[in-house]
Amino acid sequence: MADNSINPTEQKVEGVVDQAKGRVKDAVGGLTGDAGMQADGKVDQFAGMAREEFADLYEEGEGLIEKGVTFVRDKPLLSLGIVAAVGTFLGWLCLPRRKKA
Repeated sequence: MADNSINPTEQKVEGVVDQAKGRVKDAVGGLTGDAGMQADGKVDQFAGMAREEFADLYEEGEGLIEKGVTFVRDKPLLSLGIVAAVGTFLGWLCLPRRKKA
């Protein structure tokens, strides 16, 4: 089976490489007067920054999920009570109410 997990460290490294590649393309395009190469370099720089930001957000999300799982494992009854209260409140908000005659 293929491993579909994301490695944030690998994503950050690839982002830095993309940014460096973009800077080189931008500089070469500027020196040769090739606007297309300059634009391609700027796109690579932006893609690298986006990849790094995605890796940071992914790491933060993993931390939050792990905290949630730990809370549920440590306090299952409290977790069940919270879910029941939230479910009751959402049901009260969403379900139609009878009008009094």
